[in-house]
Formats: sequence, C-alpha cells, structure tokens
Amino acid sequence: MTDIVPIRRALISVSDKAGLVSFANALADKGVEILSTGGSARALREAGVPVKEVSDHTGFPEILDGRVKTLVPQIHGGILGRRDLPEHVAQMQQHAIAPIDLVVVNLYPFEATVAKGAPYDDCVENIDIGGPALIRAAAKNHDFVAVLTDPAQYQAVLGEFGASGGTSLALRRTLAGQAYARTAAYDAAISAWFAQQQALTFPQRLTIAGSLKQTLRYGENPHQAAAFYTAGDRPGVATAMQVQGKELSYNNFNDTDAAFECVAEFDGPTIAIIKHATPCGVASAAKLADAWDAAFRCDPISPYGGIVAVNRTLDAAAAEKIAAIFTEVIIAPDADDDAKAIVGRKKNLRLLLTGGMPDPASGGLAYRGLAGGFLAQTRDNGRVSAADLKVVTKRAPTEAELADMLFAFRVCKHVKSNAIVYAKGGATVGIGGGQPNRADSARIAAWKAEEAAKAAGLAERLTQGSVVASDAFFPFADGLEIAIAAGATAVIQPGGSIRDAEVIAAADAAGVAMVFTGMRHFRH
Repeated sequence: MTDIVPIRRALISVSDKAGLVSFANALADKGVEILSTGGSARALREAGVPVKEVSDHTGFPEILDGRVKTLVPQIHGGILGRRDLPEHVAQMQQHAIAPIDLVVVNLYPFEATVAKGAPYDDCVENIDIGGPALIRAAAKNHDFVAVLTDPAQYQAVLGEFGASGGTSLALRRTLAGQAYARTAAYDAAISAWFAQQQALTFPQRLTIAGSLKQTLRYGENPHQAAAFYTAGDRPGVATAMQVQGKELSYNNFNDTDAAFECVAEFDGPTIAIIKHATPCGVASAAKLADAWDAAFRCDPISPYGGIVAVNRTLDAAAAEKIAAIFTEVIIAPDADDDAKAIVGRKKNLRLLLTGGMPDPASGGLAYRGLAGGFLAQTRDNGRVSAADLKVVTKRAPTEAELADMLFAFRVCKHVKSNAIVYAKGGATVGIGGGQPNRADSARIAAWKAEEAAKAAGLAERLTQGSVVASDAFFPFADGLEIAIAAGATAVIQPGGSIRDAEVIAAADAAGVAMVFTGMRHFRH
C-alpha cells in the first residue's frame, strides 16, 4: 500500500454547493473523471465542468423519485474495493467496476428543514440515505479513498492533489474521522427529531452532537485542556459575534452564559453582574445606566473582574459606567456605535453581541457529566406570576412588595443553592448562596448588604424595607428570622416544609407578608 493515492475518478453529490464549481474545475483540469447526480451534475454542467451522470456510469437509472441513485454495486464496489487485494481487483474487473478515489458528499439539509418547522413528510424526505452510505463506505476504505463532507475541506485536498496528484494517508485518515463524526451527528439529529415527534423526553439512547467552534487555552484550571462546541441556535455565547477583546477562557464562557440566561428573565431594561457563575448584582430600571448603578450598589467589590449582561441594546451611558471598572466580558443583544467606541478604549474587554435574547420559558435538555455517564434534565424554565402565588400570612403583600418578590424569585433561580436574595425597588440589595444551610445564606446576604451600605456611606441598611426570596422552603424559622432582623418586610418561598406552620407563625409575629410559589429553583 502506497501512501499517496492518485485521484483519477471522483464522485460528487452535494446539497451545499459552496465552492463546488472551482473545486471540480481544479480536478477536471488535471484529467479527473467526475461522476455526479441530480442537482450537483446540473450545476457542474451549467458551469462548463465535464461531468458524467451516475446513471450513465452504472447503466442503472435513478428510481423511486431519486431515493435510489448510488445504492448500486458499480458505485459501492468502486468505493469499497481494496486495491491491494488481487481477488478484489479481479472481481472489480469481472463486473466492470471502476475504482472511485474521491467521494465528495454533504448531506440533505435535515437539520435546517427541521429548524424551519417543515411538515413531517418534508422532514422525512430530507433524511439522506445514499449520502451517509457513500460517506461511511469511503471512510471505511480510507486506505485508498478520500472522503469530503464539508466545503471547508476542499482546500486541503486541492493542496495535496496539486503537489502530488493524489492524497496522503494522513489526510485520508483525518477526513475519515471527520466523516464518521458528521454521519454520527446527522443520525443524532434524526433520532432526536423522532423522539420529539413521539414526545419522548428521555429516549432509550441519547446522543449529543456538537461542532467544534474553538479550542481554548485551558479549562477551569491551567492543567486542564478545554474546547468550546456549539449545538443549536439558542441566542447566547454560542451565537454571539465577538466585536473586540481577547479570546474567551473556559471560565469566561461559563460565566457569560450564566449572566445572559439570568438577564433574559426580565422584560424591562436590566443588567446582571456575574462573578464565578453566580449573580452579585441584578437590577431593572427605566435606563440601563440606572440599572447598572443599582446592580453595582448591591456588591461594589465583586463586580471587578466580572461579567456584565444586558437585555437591551447597550448604549453609551451604560457602556461608560461599565467600562469604568475592570470587567472581563459584556454580553448584549446589540450595542450602538457610541457604546462600541467606549468599550473599544479597553482593548482586552470582550464585547459579545448575540442578535437576540434567549427565551427563558423555552424547553430543551441540560446535561451534567458524572463518572461513567451523565445526567440529563429538562431546562429550568419554570416561572411564577402573581396569579400563582398563595398568601399564607395574615398580611398580604403590597403591590410594591409583590413586584419585588417576583423580581427576587427570578434572580434566585440563578443563584447557587441554598439561595437567598434580598431585593428592593427592582434591584438586588443582598445575595447569598452556595452554603450548606439556608440560615448561613440569609446571614451572608444580609452582611454583604450591610457592607455595601457602608461603602456607599448610607446610614440605613440596604435590606431595610426589602423583600426576601428563597429558592426552596425554609426548613426552620431561623433563616426567616435572620431576614426579618435584616429589615425584610415580605417573603417569597416555595413552601412545602413540614415546619411551614412554624415559619408562617414567625412571619405573622413580625407582621411580615409571606407567599408560597409551589415551585422551587435549586441550582447546584
């Protein structure tokens, strides 16, 4: 077996025709016979590239509305025949099967058809059969055949072909691996679609496919390798255009995603500041600049080196304030020219523009790796409205308290458990989470609020007159009592503890309003 295999005959059948004509011309100019089918053959012929229809090559017509074109021995024998085995060569000669040295196939656009909401029958007709068969056959016989599944691969083959008239074994092996990855991802998309049609959230076999977008310098720590893969089109870090700034790190990606998902919860102009994947300040206001002031006031220390997410077009006033401190990343659906110019003064500050906001109520699965497997669950897309709340205390909340309760509970969803969030006037004023017990989270949040008040030169605690949200029920009255001592006047929590009566009694004794949501938001 020689390393370089000449390209004398190529089979081309593609849906994505980007770069096709120039690629085929380069082959034809050096005497390569090109076999093709349907639209690919027509496109090449119209461009003046010599092409032979597969049906003329095989002597067998396309049948069943094109469902059977290449599934014939003359094609698959030409791809799978081993040139180093005399018996294979003899059989190919006996049956007049000509060897095929290059297979260029990209598949029917099944994923795009599903994404645009096409009818069931259209989706089925866009399941490619012949394409994957050709790709897998060529990849299996990569000792003798090169297989291309993406126009981005054309240049590598043309480079070697121009220098040697063929392809190297190293390149063919690389292309074979990429080919199997492509058919695996294609089959994964089809199986996921079938599961969706049958309303199977957790099918018997679950396959996750992603496309490598970026190899990262390292992972969570410098001794860990990492990469970023895209899967789907949910607006966020995966779809964002990076306007400026240095390359994002693994931790930047993780924190930026957390920030954008948090800020997407709110309808009005909102800013979320995230550090180590948890909010340190979130606020809504009439203007983004005012939202920044309120979010920053919650914790004036942690935002340094943090991630900032906004749910509106970033304007100059907000950009000026955000850029005034050391910030790692700003992510927004868009930014005006003045804001871009302001951010541009900080060359290392990354600015990501997503073109839209994710829908916090949308579905899908979230995954977490474990030794020997992974966990899968539906996204936490639960939301509560005022109509869902049950008042359990003697005093009902005021309209202002109710608005802040709903705001705080949405923030709570994005804070590590056990999560406690104090809020007032559409802004967080104290956040505590990630503690083994809820009382400590309440205590830490109140302490941080006290420190923030001192930093702002305020005589009154930020938590005075606030509401408090808890991501899960209070198991004892102690956590609630800490919040009441900090100045909270109303409480929103899921309820469901065996000691709910004790907790409600503590609220009533302090004249505090309490509502139950019936929904918890653990975030481990």
